[in-house]
Amino acid sequence: MNRNKLWATVCIAAMSLSALQVRAQATKPEVTKAINECATYIANTLIDKQGRSRCDYNLTEGKWYDYEVPWHTGQAIYALLHAYKKTGNKHYLEVAERGGKWWISQEIKNRPGLNGMVAAIHGDVLGQDYAVFATVSDGTPGIYELSRVTKNPIYAKVATGAAKWMMENMYYPEEGVCYDVLDLRTGKVLKDNSPFWDGKEKQTLYDVSRPNTEGWIFADAYEFSKDQKFKDAHVLLSNSLIDKQGKEGVWMQFMPNSVIDQSFHPRFSLWYAESLVHTYRMTNDRKYLEAAARTARVFAKAQTKDGTIFYENFLNGRKPDKGSITGSAVSLAGILWMELSEYGFREFDGNIEKSASWIIKNRYDVTHPDPNLRGAVIETRTRFNKGGKAWLTNRDIGTSFSLRFLCDYLDWSAKK
Repeated sequence: MNRNKLWATVCIAAMSLSALQVRAQATKPEVTKAINECATYIANTLIDKQGRSRCDYNLTEGKWYDYEVPWHTGQAIYALLHAYKKTGNKHYLEVAERGGKWWISQEIKNRPGLNGMVAAIHGDVLGQDYAVFATVSDGTPGIYELSRVTKNPIYAKVATGAAKWMMENMYYPEEGVCYDVLDLRTGKVLKDNSPFWDGKEKQTLYDVSRPNTEGWIFADAYEFSKDQKFKDAHVLLSNSLIDKQGKEGVWMQFMPNSVIDQSFHPRFSLWYAESLVHTYRMTNDRKYLEAAARTARVFAKAQTKDGTIFYENFLNGRKPDKGSITGSAVSLAGILWMELSEYGFREFDGNIEKSASWIIKNRYDVTHPDPNLRGAVIETRTRFNKGGKAWLTNRDIGTSFSLRFLCDYLDWSAKK
């Protein structure tokens, strides 16, 4: 082949690659359609008449099961508010407000020692007796946003009351952590033994506590109240995150990551990384962005060529468990990648496009025979209960996080 023909071949290949890249991008009509279908699903199917998220849908039984309802509800509210701001559809706002009214109804009153806290019941393996720090904090971004959008301070007031209670009773600044679990029967914070590690004879501090910046509740509480103690706590915990971050970019010493198996949870470290982006906005110190980017690279590596992220991934080269497809991780990683991209980390732009394409493709059709799935994003979770029965669910959070991603993606792609 002569030089001219070789050059022509290279140019054609480059143009073909460019065309493929363009086609790989989700179009605005596709994204807008997906936004409305996901928001309709959340508003009409996921949120019940009380305002609670219905959480996990068991595919074999055709039944819904509770799972950390306060944070699942808070994330659904957050997603609906994103959709409301993009579309102006007041139905999304009305349902978000219904969810917010349920959320603040969980405030504990007339119980000395617990007043101001919310009954953030974990459910699932822990049953109804325990409230968990992250079950509160992971739901509060939607609660604070509801106050911003409606200009009604009651939602943020209740969330800040819970933040105050947790800072006074669960915050351990000397170690840069917050205790995880509150026993609602006794009103005691569990500082020596956690039910998450039932059967473990000797538990350490990191078995009963974590930095717990998920949901950046102290940062939002500071914005609402202007109480400096909240800001100081959020920054201290953020610095603790950086100190405790492993060289690989995640926090293997804290559950639900497993240092023994070298497996990492599909969202846990992303929540921490997203909180660090908020710390950067609060302090303008790029060390928080750099730490968040280290986490983002781990998930960029975990994302497959078609955009999938599975539930259980490994640092030791072991292949992921493909039994659980985690749409919430595809979207939450994408949200983090977009935030970092706007601050100059353009290395994640290809991953963002893969996430957008994946979400567009991996949704249940709005004409699906099962009305409990119409318009939902795929978020399968396969487990086995104690009786050996397969527990196969499609989880609400796949749609909630994906709706947030799609709304952010419209803005991000418009700026490119």
